[in-house]
Amino acid sequence: MSDQRGNQDDRAISSDATGGRAIVAIDLGAESCRVSLLRHLTSTPEIELVHRFANSAQERHGGLRWDIGSIWDGVREGLHKCAAIATEGIASIGVDGWAVDYVRLGVDGLPLANPSCYRDLRTAAMEDRVRTRFSNEELFRLTGVQPLRINTLFQLLADTEAGVPANAPWLNLPEYILYLLSGVRVAEYSNATHTQLVECGSAKWCTELFDSLGLSLAAAPQIVPSGTILGPLRGALAELPAFARTQIIAPACHDTASAIAGIPAEGEDWAYISSGTWSLVGTLLPAPCIEQAALDAKFTNLGAVGGDLCFHRNVNGMWLLRQCMETWRAAGKEWSVEDLVATARQLPHSAARFDIDEPSLLLPGDVLSRINQQLTAVGYGALPTDPDHAPEVTSVLFQNMAARYAQVLGEIPTLAGKQINRVYVVGGGSRNTLLNDLTEIASGLEVSLGFAESSTVGNMAIQWAALTLDANSPAGVRSSDVRVRVRLLSNGENR
Repeated sequence: MSDQRGNQDDRAISSDATGGRAIVAIDLGAESCRVSLLRHLTSTPEIELVHRFANSAQERHGGLRWDIGSIWDGVREGLHKCAAIATEGIASIGVDGWAVDYVRLGVDGLPLANPSCYRDLRTAAMEDRVRTRFSNEELFRLTGVQPLRINTLFQLLADTEAGVPANAPWLNLPEYILYLLSGVRVAEYSNATHTQLVECGSAKWCTELFDSLGLSLAAAPQIVPSGTILGPLRGALAELPAFARTQIIAPACHDTASAIAGIPAEGEDWAYISSGTWSLVGTLLPAPCIEQAALDAKFTNLGAVGGDLCFHRNVNGMWLLRQCMETWRAAGKEWSVEDLVATARQLPHSAARFDIDEPSLLLPGDVLSRINQQLTAVGYGALPTDPDHAPEVTSVLFQNMAARYAQVLGEIPTLAGKQINRVYVVGGGSRNTLLNDLTEIASGLEVSLGFAESSTVGNMAIQWAALTLDANSPAGVRSSDVRVRVRLLSNGENR
């Protein structure tokens, strides 16, 4: 729950357990992965991106799968580079990443197969199987999470249907990398909640779901709080001098939870927009909101640092512009986001409105034609498709995105009973000055910019707090202690 005890002066943390050694944050992304280093060589902590490597799901063995061996190779390469740079030694390593996907293990502790991607259609048939036992309303009441076929619950059922032994242990992807580094198998709280298998408002697996759906509770890892120290680094990497005394820590293993932990906010009256390909719009709550109205508005309750909950909904984001840019590129003109933003800023306001979350706009392909279908259906003129008019389209896209953000932000006080006076924008979208200005105008809220790489900052701040404090208490690290360290890092990351 929210903790008001973190009243330390932001500059007074000097006797922590890092001992001047570095911290490594590994951030797994569905398109690229990053390995970053936090060093304390001067009075201002400095963050350096050490290694980035590409990642993507590929069709393999009849399904869409991740190459977990390639991901592990990229992580190890990044850690070798960190060890070469941080000759002062590395205090800890933490991993965050996307949720719901997982690795199944054999009796030898090795993967049974490359893990399936959440986009794989194997879970489509599982929706009907689940709903013969539980309605959407019951699933939301039990877990606080929007029922989606991509959730781990549906994926595990698809495994059973495919003949995977129900008792085969599984680990979500960030925790699998932690397992390779530490030998300890856990499910970190924030990431566990995304499975739709955690009892709402608790940090326990929902036995009703496991029992009713024939899932093995023994196959599920132990749930631990954000900031849990798993133990020393093991394996060949531990032989490098920089890793001689390195601890492995489970931060907020879900990247959004780490990103929200990386917001340098004070007080309680703020919301967030985690802005990138998709946008997560919401706020932190001390207890779940599972009213029917929240389910109908497509809000979800997911774990956050310190036992709080991220109460938010998913909104279409820069995906729309990226898809349009692909169309313009195919037509012979390549625009940069920076040029589009600068030119669109000079254009007048448009009254044209469409539903940015209309299901067809979530699919790849000619998004612009589908937007025009919406616009013309309600009496607006179609947007030009000529690439030379791309800034005009960009302006309309951003105005509609800002209007949608404002609508979602405006629903929070009614649904959650929480007054919102300001909103923090984190992620790559924090650099989109036009969209941020339009959001401020549409919402009437003060817009503050967080870190572009907020998940990395949150990951590092959680580790720092865990090393300094008694992180292995039942509650894990406190959100107030994490935010103290986030503010200390505010000069160490390019925002």
